[in-house]
Amino acid sequence: MSSFNKGILFIILGSFWWGVIGVIYFRYVSFVGSIELVLHRVFWTAVMLIITTIYLSKWNKIKKILQNKKNFLYLTITGLLIFVNWSVWIYAVSTNQIVDASFGYFIMPILSVLFGYLFFKEILNRLRIFSVILTIISVLYLFYFYKNFPWIGLTVGFSWALYNVFRKKINVDVDLGLLIESLVILPFAIIGFYLVYESGNLDFGVNSIKLSFLLIIAGPMTVIPLFCFVKGVHLAGLGPSGMLFFITPTFQFILGLFLYNEPFDTYRLIGFILIWVAVIIYLFDLYEKN
Repeated sequence: MSSFNKGILFIILGSFWWGVIGVIYFRYVSFVGSIELVLHRVFWTAVMLIITTIYLSKWNKIKKILQNKKNFLYLTITGLLIFVNWSVWIYAVSTNQIVDASFGYFIMPILSVLFGYLFFKEILNRLRIFSVILTIISVLYLFYFYKNFPWIGLTVGFSWALYNVFRKKINVDVDLGLLIESLVILPFAIIGFYLVYESGNLDFGVNSIKLSFLLIIAGPMTVIPLFCFVKGVHLAGLGPSGMLFFITPTFQFILGLFLYNEPFDTYRLIGFILIWVAVIIYLFDLYEKN
């Protein structure tokens, strides 16, 4: 099998994991509460990455990254952004708003196109400009009919798109960058665990071994699909990864609508149709360039 085909398989696996396996897992354990679930995701992601860093003997690379003040500053910012992204997404999964969260991942690549123009002077052609305009119209449309800002989708989309902007500014291995990001927000997670424990609401512990094991899996559930996707991007390139990424929000949307029976009225359907048209235009533009 060629490197390109291997890359495609890795991208599909990572995207499918985010869109299906991750949704089902985090929904299944969501009864512990979105706060504790986010804390476990941060803590066990950090633990898993510490183990892999020790196994792969990468501590010297970590030291070099931290010696660069610019790297540390940007990784602190991306750490906070990924914490926001994880928190809002898990809140959406826990409160029957997976469809709204999928909206964020549909618009994320198009937001990245806009940010690429704003921050990196990347060229915007007519098709990409039209995609950005349709995205803005969709957001305004949903706001007008619901009188309620679609904050879940926008927070998920903007936080992930901005995360990619800052990560693009530095040349750091994905796993090492994610480890430093996790360590940046780890103190907040530890403090959070203490507060939840003091309140008597901590579900993790020796009294519930099975549940505790399920919560520890939050680490691998975060790291494995990321490794797959990044490996795929390395082997197959950015263009195919941009197209195949939409596997994630598509399956999230399908699960939210058909498996978890989330509400989806006509107004929301029209808002999503506008986004889907923007996505199709974006994918067509990517296809033409590859």
